[in-house]
Amino acid sequence: MQKAFKVTLIPNHNQQVLINKTIGCARFVYNRFLALRKELYNTEQKILNYHACSQQLTLLKKEIIWLKEVDKFALQNSLKNLETAYKNFFGDLKKAKNKKGVGFPKFKKKYGCKQSYKTNLTNGNIQVIENRLKLPKLGWVKFHKSQDITGKLVNVTITRTNSGKYIASILCETEIEKYPQVTQNIGLDLGIKSYLVTSKGEVVDNPKYYRTKKSQLRKAHKKLSRSVKGSNNRVKAKIKLARTYQHITNSRDDFLHKLSTRLIKENSIICIEDLRVANMVKNHKLALSISDASWSKFVTMLEYKALWHDRIVQKVGTFYPSSQTCNNCGFINPLVKDLKLREWSCPHCGNYNLRDVNASLNILSEGLRILTLRLRSVPTAAVGIPEALNACEELVRPQAIQAEFVEAGIA
Repeated sequence: MQKAFKVTLIPNHNQQVLINKTIGCARFVYNRFLALRKELYNTEQKILNYHACSQQLTLLKKEIIWLKEVDKFALQNSLKNLETAYKNFFGDLKKAKNKKGVGFPKFKKKYGCKQSYKTNLTNGNIQVIENRLKLPKLGWVKFHKSQDITGKLVNVTITRTNSGKYIASILCETEIEKYPQVTQNIGLDLGIKSYLVTSKGEVVDNPKYYRTKKSQLRKAHKKLSRSVKGSNNRVKAKIKLARTYQHITNSRDDFLHKLSTRLIKENSIICIEDLRVANMVKNHKLALSISDASWSKFVTMLEYKALWHDRIVQKVGTFYPSSQTCNNCGFINPLVKDLKLREWSCPHCGNYNLRDVNASLNILSEGLRILTLRLRSVPTAAVGIPEALNACEELVRPQAIQAEFVEAGIA
């Protein structure tokens, strides 16, 4: 599988200058050909595709000499990004004309957007030895080594952060060592007060990294707004503010990675609610807390790690009443719609329910029910349920899945 390894580069002064030039040239090529495509369509109703742009780029490099100073793959990938942006816009327009989706390609700014470029592997122009990375035009660049980079190199993306650091994302095709199979299933109920509650009763506290740094961010913003434009103090204040935001992001990502890895390692089937975060953040009272929790990123981590290690992440419908349903008898209590009601006794069977634990148990049972129906209707491989090859090269299911569906009488 393809896996990206992120490292922090330690370039010297000349390498920093060349990286900044390459990022600027990639932005220049993107903006120039976006303007050219728009003008050509408005005047002659013609569409300029990637191949035509690539031919014109060759001629452009003869006119503008400083485009030859940088990596040629960075300029070509910039054109590919522009082509992808067009395809995403028109593809999304065909799928749903009345819904807000991917917008029309916009010009890239020098500040306020991602500053990066991508280079591809060819003829050994990219190499990794210990804590050094060889890149086209740059040569060997040192980096902080935090993990072993294994596999066949594919490409490298260099990003300059707002705090002035240079990050290299090294994409490799590598074999991932899978976790041992387990026979444990779990349901997760995501929340704000507690980050998540499992069907086993475990409660994971919400660290709230943004809220804990809110006063520090306010001071940094105030200092930046009071500094004189163009002064050195303003540059320092801007970097300090960016570093504070970066620290919040890194802390949150570290928490999410550790939590998702532990859940994947300990469980075979993970059932989770399909949350519509974009709609939930429209509630201005909860928008900050929901954004700080970063549920979407957490679910994404669970999904790709499940794919790596032959696990299943099963989503339950958004409108499934997990909190209102009694996990013992299935009675739906409409009074539980009130978020202040954290515990309740079922009026039908008398079962005492803690709101979040009850929701996670219901999510687990509903997720297993959906999986059962999927297996009955379509073959396992067709629905994307992970399988593996045994020593005789026969397809086998993970142990937990097989045990679960043996009981259901469909394995």
